[in-house]
Amino acid sequence: MPQWIREFIPVLILLAVVGFVFWRLPSIDVGHDKRYLRRRVMNWLPLGLTYAFLYMGRYNLKVSQYAFEEMAGPGGGPLMGNDGFSLIFMVGTIVYGFSFIINGPLTDRLGGRVAMLIGTGGATVVNILMGLAALSLVNHGPLSDMLARQFLPVFSVLYAANMYFQSFGAVAIVKVNAPWFHVRERGVFGAIFGILISLGIYFAFDIGNLVLSGMGLSWVFLMPAVLLGAFWVVDWLVVRDTPAQAGLADFNTGDATSDEGETRMAAIAVFKKMLTNPIIMTISVVEFCSGFLRQAIMQWYGSFAKQTNAALGLKSSFVNENWGLLLCIAGILGGVVAGFISDHVFQSRRGPVAGFLYAVMLAGAVLMTFTYATPIVGWLVVVMSMAVIGVHGMLSGTASMDFGGAKNAGIAVGIIDGFVYLGTGFMSLLYAWILPKVELDAAGKIAGPATDPANWRAWPMSMIPMAAIGLFLALRLWNAKPKPGASAGH
Repeated sequence: MPQWIREFIPVLILLAVVGFVFWRLPSIDVGHDKRYLRRRVMNWLPLGLTYAFLYMGRYNLKVSQYAFEEMAGPGGGPLMGNDGFSLIFMVGTIVYGFSFIINGPLTDRLGGRVAMLIGTGGATVVNILMGLAALSLVNHGPLSDMLARQFLPVFSVLYAANMYFQSFGAVAIVKVNAPWFHVRERGVFGAIFGILISLGIYFAFDIGNLVLSGMGLSWVFLMPAVLLGAFWVVDWLVVRDTPAQAGLADFNTGDATSDEGETRMAAIAVFKKMLTNPIIMTISVVEFCSGFLRQAIMQWYGSFAKQTNAALGLKSSFVNENWGLLLCIAGILGGVVAGFISDHVFQSRRGPVAGFLYAVMLAGAVLMTFTYATPIVGWLVVVMSMAVIGVHGMLSGTASMDFGGAKNAGIAVGIIDGFVYLGTGFMSLLYAWILPKVELDAAGKIAGPATDPANWRAWPMSMIPMAAIGLFLALRLWNAKPKPGASAGH
């Protein structure tokens, strides 16, 4: 079989899964006519694909590590080893986590469409800058010596800027979609949100690796910039914040602000209400744990497989070679299962689904501690990813709309998604300390402590307490449902 056909088979599998899921995706009939449904698809589909390409322009940092860790810096060590990646990723995720203080109120005031245009435009520019920096390093351009000496500070600043603009994405997509979906439909939207996240993961890892091997390091950053620039134009032309702006009738969404009329609370007052709301804050802490667990798996399995390949032979395994595809399929299935169960079994309650998926993550983390150095680890982390992406779509993508309400969705999702990335920042800080170091031998090949699987045991062990805390708190949300007119209240 020709090589190009073998490489295209995973894409066909992905398209088949996505097509089947959308065909069979259950829905709740709340009285929308066909014209409304068609226009709603035209609204969320380009917005959602933009969000997926933002993921590609966010996690390309990990793909670039596979090249940067084989490039020697001025001191002889890799330009970006495990500790260097952790530092850059930590700075970016902490900036992302705190950006909601600014971007949540901005999105509620400016609207989700404008927020997405700001975020997409900014991420496009910063990815171009990172691509040009990588090009200079590879080609030994005029700034290459300076960039090599100051690699970590330069890329930390650039990635922090990228993550600031990236932080508009989740806030914007939830803000736009809140007026378009009734609360009883939002479990299905949570499934869609999970599919979009999963497509972004596929674009970031598998397509990103194809770009790295076929077009070079700089295009790992430049390709997402090109795609984001194209979708900036599409969003500007097509996306609208409300049905009324698209020539349709607005309707009562049945969420926490649906009965509040047109009165807008001051941002500080909304923050105060939400930060003192036990449901919002419980969801936020659950998502802190999700941020830790999601990125502990997504960002580090590939490095583990590559760096321990001499001992375990996982680099050429099906899971590692199709990492983005399998994460995408797992995320799609997790999102669809979570959304279906939430709307059809638990009357649009999100807590029971989050609790079930967290139980899967806890069991997986315990099992992984004893099996991480065996071939089962790849399939185990795929199952765990299915669970954690399902939780993330259900809570960040759906519960934030339910309990924040359409009027305050920007601040609500900003707080919740901010906690997600603060959890990721904590993970990055911890892993910079506990994961083994990458060294280069005389031939420029990866060597040192990172090549010994025994030095990676802290990787799965650190997930157990976070999964246990997440499970405990998710169960406390078992009966939580929004009450109309109770915007972020008690």
